Amino acid sequence: MGEKDSERNEKEVEIIETMEKFGRYQMLQYFLICLPAVIVTMLNVNYVFVAGEINYRCRIPECDGQYPVYNTTWWPNTHTDRCTRPLLKQPPAGVCTNDSFSDEVAVCTEWVYESNDTVIAELDLGCQPWKLNLIGTIHNIGTSLAMMASGWLSDRFGRMPTVIMCSVGSCVGLLKIFTSSYPVYVLIEMLEATIAGGSYTAGMVLMIEIGGIKNRVLAGVIFAYAVYVGETLYAVFAMFLPYWKHLVAAIYSPAIAFILLIFVIKESPRWQLLNDQTESAKKTLLKVAKVNKVNIDKEKLLNMSAEDLKKEYNIGSYEERESFMAIFKSREMIKRALVAAFCNFTAGFVYYGLMINSVFLPGNKYTNFMLATVMSYPGELISLYLMNKIGRKFPLIFGYLLCGVLCTATGLVPEAYTLLKIILFLMGKLIVSVCFTGVITYTMELFPTSVRGTMLGVCSVSAGIGSMVAPLTPILNSVSIVLPPIIFGLTAIISGLLLIKTPETKDAPLMDTIQQVDLAQSLIPKKIKRVQNGTTYEFNKNSND
Repeated sequence: MGEKDSERNEKEVEIIETMEKFGRYQMLQYFLICLPAVIVTMLNVNYVFVAGEINYRCRIPECDGQYPVYNTTWWPNTHTDRCTRPLLKQPPAGVCTNDSFSDEVAVCTEWVYESNDTVIAELDLGCQPWKLNLIGTIHNIGTSLAMMASGWLSDRFGRMPTVIMCSVGSCVGLLKIFTSSYPVYVLIEMLEATIAGGSYTAGMVLMIEIGGIKNRVLAGVIFAYAVYVGETLYAVFAMFLPYWKHLVAAIYSPAIAFILLIFVIKESPRWQLLNDQTESAKKTLLKVAKVNKVNIDKEKLLNMSAEDLKKEYNIGSYEERESFMAIFKSREMIKRALVAAFCNFTAGFVYYGLMINSVFLPGNKYTNFMLATVMSYPGELISLYLMNKIGRKFPLIFGYLLCGVLCTATGLVPEAYTLLKIILFLMGKLIVSVCFTGVITYTMELFPTSVRGTMLGVCSVSAGIGSMVAPLTPILNSVSIVLPPIIFGLTAIISGLLLIKTPETKDAPLMDTIQQVDLAQSLIPKKIKRVQNGTTYEFNKNSND
């Protein structure tokens, strides 16, 4: 009996090691967290096809019947302007023909649409492209606000409830089916995006906190693949459900079922400890140990006080809740915040900028959209390998610099070398997808638990601003087609240089408070030089030598 107890005790691991083993618990939780990410991604790009362009022409009351059709035999072949109507020479005696029209035109006030597949026909948005583009812009603004707000919510009320609330709340987008008013439609689009986008921030934070140190990049890659799967699935849905109301019903309805996640998704024990939910944290840790078959001293865990358990997880110095404003009292945190925000802006700006300017992908719009998403898949594998093998900082520095060079080269290569321009463009798209995934993981590791959700939200807003600015870059083509890729390149190069100022986080423990970040930074030896008798000596500033 004594030998069995001795063998059992030898296999016991420290309580702090409970979350380090990647087992069935993490696999199940990652899967459950990624389910909302897949659906919410489809909602976040819904306007690509729901508010997509369709053909239309001006309605001619004298020639069109009560139920006009787009394709007619009498429409003059020489008239292609969709926003003006050709004037009749005289009222037709019978059926209109090509010869019934003069060369004069008038401003169009009514339109005949080729189909009702998109909201253009439903909301009668003919010759109002700014209203159509505003739908996507409004959605991106709402998503950015959601990421910002959900970061604070996940820090204040928990990661798990924020994920579920945002995921379920996204079904408000179903109301778009019942509206025929443009202002109401845009309002629902804004409301839906403001709710749904928050599931990204809370979900990513929860995944990174329930995994071990070695699985942080894996968590980011898995979440990114969930996003890409959502984009690809959306293209498939749109292909088979071209009518926008059917498409909206298909992609929004599953969100209602996410209310059931309240029974299966568990809270981050690290967040529970930081927010004085010690008993809940103990139950979560026991659940993890049981599912992953990790042998810990259960009696010791159950009998530990809140302070002892915090010390076990190296968060004993967390005495009071740190607010967002506490960041501005730390020079190190300000530096990290500025660098992370700009790098996230660059990732969104260049990633979506390259997609928008990808004029080398001809063919079916659904196929093109799928190809654009598939291009990101290999980038995640490269990111996973490099950031686990080498580290976070230097692959990102090299990636941003290489992306900058490739983008700049794409603009500088003459149009005659089409194949070379395509290769450079595709390589730039691949590298920026590596950076996009990597910088999200790196961002979460740079900030302590007390403000991690909030800062990830801030950086997500920065990436969102980048994705909103990206559609404006084609305007620069009227000045010079070289400008957009040059701007992408310079932005990426600046990000790579800024990252030199931030620390490496590979295999480093997650910090829990701003105080810990400042303390760790103060312990880093500072190299100083001194010249004596013509000889230069270099030593640590804290050294007594």
